[in-house]
Amino acid sequence: MRAVIVAHGDVLPSDRASVTDGAMIIAADGGALALERWKILPHLVVGDMDSLGQAGVERLAKQAVGIAKFDPAKDESDLELAVAQAIAAGAKEIVILGALGGERLDHEAANLLLLADPGYDGTRIEARRGALRVRALRGPGSLALDGPVGSRVTLLPVAGDAERVRTVGLRYPLAAETLRFGRARGLSNEIAASPASVSFENGTLLIFESPQGGAT
Repeated sequence: MRAVIVAHGDVLPSDRASVTDGAMIIAADGGALALERWKILPHLVVGDMDSLGQAGVERLAKQAVGIAKFDPAKDESDLELAVAQAIAAGAKEIVILGALGGERLDHEAANLLLLADPGYDGTRIEARRGALRVRALRGPGSLALDGPVGSRVTLLPVAGDAERVRTVGLRYPLAAETLRFGRARGLSNEIAASPASVSFENGTLLIFESPQGGAT
């Protein structure tokens, strides 16, 4: 099953295309407001509802939208709770919209790191904003890079170094090399030939892909 989760960060008009027929649609609190602008009813709204507000909760409940309200004094973010709900419902693929931007840089950082949680192994999960997509990969593993030639690719190690990184089809190749945690070597690579891919043996990478000049 595919799930689309809309969080309360920035969304672009083009993001609406990711909310496809047949997907389970979950709003993480104020993400429901973006769905309302798009005239889409979620199947479920999850969170402490501080952004959506009581009026919004009542408005959606009257339309038979499921509400999972949590105490504000919780250990998880609204997005983390929404991902847990999607996985519990059987989702094997999750697309997150609205994870980036907004006024809270700490929330944005937490949302990106959430992608790298090893507890999500077995679930394909990615964040999108316009043409930008962000995925996590844990080693040993490999990932095909699907963008057209000229697309920008950034490889950022999290949770320590990423070791024996190899790339195919990138302008600045890596051949069994180490990307150091906290260093910027993996920034702003580029797809030079197709097919392109990245693989490595140990560590975790956040992989950012966006067409050059594409809206993000």
